[in-house]
Amino acid sequence: MFGLSKRAITILFGLLALAFALGAILLFTPQAAQQTRGKPVLWVNGKALYELDLLRLQGNDPLYAASPEGLLKTLVDTYFLEQVILTEALKQDAARVRVSSAEVRQEVNRIREQFGLKDKAAYEQFLNQVGYTDAQLRAEVKTQLQIQKRLEQIRSGAKPTEEEVRFYYEVFKENYRTEPRVKARQIVVDDKALAEELAAKAKAGEDFAALARQHSKVGAEQGGALGAGPGEAEPKPVTQVVFPTEVGEAVFALKGPGVVGPIAAGGRYYIVKVEEYLPSTLPAFEEVKDRVAQDAERAKGNGVLEAYLEELRKKAQVRFAEDNPYAYQNPPVAKVNEKEILLSEVLQPVFSNQQTVALVQQGLGELAVQFFLPQTLENLIDRELLVEAARKSGKPFIGSKAEIAEAYLRYETRDVTASEEEARAFYSENPALFTVPASAKVIGVNFKEEAQAKAFRAAALRGGDLEALAKAQEGTVTDYGTVNPNQLPAVLDRLVFKITETFPQGPLGEVSEVIKMEDGSYTVLLISDRKAEELKGFAQVAEEARQGAVNRKRSEKAQALIQALREEAKIENRLAEVLQALTPKTPSQDQPNSQEQPQPEEAPANNP
Repeated sequence: MFGLSKRAITILFGLLALAFALGAILLFTPQAAQQTRGKPVLWVNGKALYELDLLRLQGNDPLYAASPEGLLKTLVDTYFLEQVILTEALKQDAARVRVSSAEVRQEVNRIREQFGLKDKAAYEQFLNQVGYTDAQLRAEVKTQLQIQKRLEQIRSGAKPTEEEVRFYYEVFKENYRTEPRVKARQIVVDDKALAEELAAKAKAGEDFAALARQHSKVGAEQGGALGAGPGEAEPKPVTQVVFPTEVGEAVFALKGPGVVGPIAAGGRYYIVKVEEYLPSTLPAFEEVKDRVAQDAERAKGNGVLEAYLEELRKKAQVRFAEDNPYAYQNPPVAKVNEKEILLSEVLQPVFSNQQTVALVQQGLGELAVQFFLPQTLENLIDRELLVEAARKSGKPFIGSKAEIAEAYLRYETRDVTASEEEARAFYSENPALFTVPASAKVIGVNFKEEAQAKAFRAAALRGGDLEALAKAQEGTVTDYGTVNPNQLPAVLDRLVFKITETFPQGPLGEVSEVIKMEDGSYTVLLISDRKAEELKGFAQVAEEARQGAVNRKRSEKAQALIQALREEAKIENRLAEVLQALTPKTPSQDQPNSQEQPQPEEAPANNP
């Protein structure tokens, strides 16, 4: 977006993603005869889900691999069962969708090809490993295809109106802004002296196209014209990406016609003549109408899918067995005006986050809960307030709840601008954003013995063929390419970027001292094309600085808007109370004199 900071509003529930992910797990979950599936754990719309089936699903869930206990187990159980319930409800709803045997056969063939199961024996072995017969696999594949088709039916029915498309453009028009472009010619040569000679001639007014035809290694037939096709000789508008980084920055820094170069890049030298600079423009709606319509349709489809899945879960009739082994709890944890937020709604984005999963696997699940749950709930409260405000505005916002919340903030902050003074202030306060990091081209040659490394270093200072010199001492060559700080192994990075002195210069470049590595081996570095860190001048990045200032002001205005909505709303946050009530009591808390903690009210399982 434009820089919303700590309270990110763009949390999009991954309901669609989890439906596919869990479906994929189900696809390769062994199926057993009903009599060996254990006892029913729960029923979804009358359909029983059995103990062994759920245990097999648990085996595919990384959260359970950490053997959660106490409060964490209750939360993981609740998150897990919500996924199971939604997926089962989705499977049931999609069961009426027609899928032909030919479609099933095609998908089975794709699976066989993906897993290298071309011959019959390998395929039968695979079926045996996953506990399927061919008929069972085809039945499960049919179910997955039905789900995909059902979701596509829902999405395809979401067609935005003309009003919605036009409003979408008004909200997101900056997404359609064109990049700056240039009409230019270039000369690319391998020799530095020739490049300097050609640049001098070009700047003196000689025919650039003729010089390019005679000398350029690239595009000579087109007279160096960029964007020109075969047989053409006139340049067409191109963006900065067509140039090497160093060249592109110099070309677009001109902001007008002129000659730049020679500039070294990738072992060659570039001279560029800019004939015309075409600044960034905001196209009219009619110019990008088709693109906008596609984006609006995608957003509306997201909203319709989200609503469909939420309604599907809401209507699901769920009943748990009295002796089920799961600690399912799904009470309201907050209320925003009249809208309740259930515990499962907070758990979904938290436990689907890979950072949370990693913490749980490291035994830090309680820490993850303490940190991520409150923050996520605050985000969801903000989201509800923004969605409600968007609907009250009467404007045709479309998309998922997260997309509508973002769109509302964009719309309400659309008129924010920044002066040159503000742009300069942003530039001076954020130098790292406008600094070109130090760089160097680095080659490492590694040896088992220190004597070999020293002999190679002495030879490298005299010059010769690198590969031959390394081979003579049984060295291994690693070309790191052009690197920036913190991209090399720590000991090498320190030598290249943290030490101010340069190494002795040889024909192959700077040659470092012999470096002893952590594994006991020895390395010699060859360093060339060193470039110091450089802060770009304000004139070169004025537009970026202005946009940064605008983004900062929009973020501040957005936060003020959210705060105002919070002050006007009736918000009840019970998360801490609920988590405390769900935390198993220690023996000392069970003493008669201990204060009884209130139990959370569990939401009905069939109406979360």
